[in-house]
Amino acid sequence: MLRSKRSHRNKKPVHCNIGKQSLSLGRNDIVQLKEAYKWITHPLFSEELGVPIDGKSLFEVSVVFAHPETVEDCHFLRVICPDCFKPAKNKKSVFTRMAVMKALNKIKEEDFCKQFPCPPNSPKAVCSVVEIECAHGAVFVAGRYNKYSRNLPQTPWIIDGERKLDSSVEELISDHLLTVFKAESFNFSSSGREDVDVRTLGNGRPFAIELVNPHRVHFTSQEIKELQQTNFLLLFLFREAIGHMKEGEEEKTKTYSALIWTNKAIQRKDIEFLEDIKDLKIDQKTPLRVLHRRPLAVRTRIIHSMETHYVDEHHFRLYLKTQAGTYIKEFVHGDFGRTKPNICSLMDVTADILELDVESVDVDWPPALDD
Repeated sequence: MLRSKRSHRNKKPVHCNIGKQSLSLGRNDIVQLKEAYKWITHPLFSEELGVPIDGKSLFEVSVVFAHPETVEDCHFLRVICPDCFKPAKNKKSVFTRMAVMKALNKIKEEDFCKQFPCPPNSPKAVCSVVEIECAHGAVFVAGRYNKYSRNLPQTPWIIDGERKLDSSVEELISDHLLTVFKAESFNFSSSGREDVDVRTLGNGRPFAIELVNPHRVHFTSQEIKELQQTNFLLLFLFREAIGHMKEGEEEKTKTYSALIWTNKAIQRKDIEFLEDIKDLKIDQKTPLRVLHRRPLAVRTRIIHSMETHYVDEHHFRLYLKTQAGTYIKEFVHGDFGRTKPNICSLMDVTADILELDVESVDVDWPPALDD
């Protein structure tokens, strides 16, 4: 696909008999200059390169032209529509395509004709090519990952510019894919996240990676199988499919296993009543440990069910099925009363969580792979 950016209008005299024939043209009847340019250049490129041109291809050739003679053609728009042209940090000029289009949609036709000749004058000099750039559309890879370490964050852990741990789940997955696809960069997202000391077991946590401008996108079936023989299962998707991972995220459920300590000695009968509690509603004020990066709010969450396993007089294991987005650690120790009710208040003890595992993330995504 060829994409051209031009700093001038293609000024060719236009002659038509539409008015004489009492015909009228609407905005949608006018052929865009870029479309006409494609009609002209695509066959030329196809002939020169010996390959067919696919207008929907993810491979894109960007050509930037310059034409000093007509570079100021649209400057009058700034006088008439100053609000459309605002300086931006990453833009060398205020006359961006979006700004010009916004001004053209806003300006009255009679004002435009007063300022700009119609048809425009034919340029005397040809334009010059400033830049040619080849790029490939992003490739999206999805899967589920398992994390077996209690000393590995999901994303790089950096505080005040200082890195706390050497690696992260995001980097372990993306570094390998960046190398294989020869991509320039990536964007990582997942269905929720676990703390650095929490393991993710079972069928894993859904994730997706956008690989930006990959230089390799074609693989043999054997190479794809080798890519999938890792800690995570890989699936190639379209951009639209990524949004399904986040749809209804808070309505989904997650299952956890927690090892809990209590200050008072307990017996089996002291924890059995927890199994009778169903769909317990709790109010959680933003935990103190994440308050620096999350807005202060009170969120209602549901503990759907609990099962217990007695370990000894100061320890028991708690299995929970909860609404996604529930802060499990805070449900156990109460977070100084910011989560109500909590295990401490329910059992009338001081309790804390020693180990936490995510047993399952009940999101039907990504789609299952055929063998």
